[in-house]
Amino acid sequence: MLAGTKKKVRADSGVGVKPISIFGSKRLVRAAIQYAVDHDRKSVTLVHKGNIQKFTEGAFREWGYEVATEEFRDKIVTERESWILGNLEQHPGLSARDNATMIEPGIEYAPPAFGDSVIKEVENTLAAIGQTHGGGKWKSKILITDRIADSIFQQIIIRPSDYSILATTNLNGDYISDAAAAQVGGLGIAPGANIGDGYACFEATHGTAPKYADLDVINPGSVILSGVMMFDFLGWTEAARMIESSMEKTIQQKFVTYDFERQMQGATKVKTSEFATKMIENM
Repeated sequence: MLAGTKKKVRADSGVGVKPISIFGSKRLVRAAIQYAVDHDRKSVTLVHKGNIQKFTEGAFREWGYEVATEEFRDKIVTERESWILGNLEQHPGLSARDNATMIEPGIEYAPPAFGDSVIKEVENTLAAIGQTHGGGKWKSKILITDRIADSIFQQIIIRPSDYSILATTNLNGDYISDAAAAQVGGLGIAPGANIGDGYACFEATHGTAPKYADLDVINPGSVILSGVMMFDFLGWTEAARMIESSMEKTIQQKFVTYDFERQMQGATKVKTSEFATKMIENM
């Protein structure tokens, strides 16, 4: 890969191979968008490091947008498409060139070929979805966006309400899911699921903790909420909401296990079994 260039890999370097397939990427993003459709979610964000790893993470981003626009065209709008349609709504009669300068500020200083490509993008967007998504109709569609992986860590802390579903590769997903769990109390309450085509497995995200076995101290929230996800998957939504609301009420009463008690002023520390008993009472 570096043949003929001045770049070199140090002799003492470790080299890893990162395979990312079209099939796996599209299957993942397809499932994410279908979940958004089925559960009335407002957005799906493709999280990647494509600005650096262009042939893997960058490809994941591109394949994700392909799935969205080719398979869910009537139900989604991409972020750039929303800008184009929004600009035209705010400024009726706006030319494609002026629209292009609004979505790419400073375009006049870029190479002419780039400017022409953005103008063509505007024209193609309006030709393809101007009738179906224009006039404000795009606002009711699922918004497909993408964000750089390191940026999303900041975003889920300061602007969590801007995001609903994050679709990402495994390594980035490990980082981000733990950071998101921290926003709601930690891994002790974060549920997990592995969902395929017609089959699913639900489990706590943190795995097992043998050293705490039989001590009756651990927060059961992760396992219980994994069960809630299972009930939703089965279509038992009434049972799922009952469990969910019961847990919410129990935590609001500050009747919690040790991991939450140390974060909540005036809380009562209870055993795992006592927390479960209180949840049952709150049902």
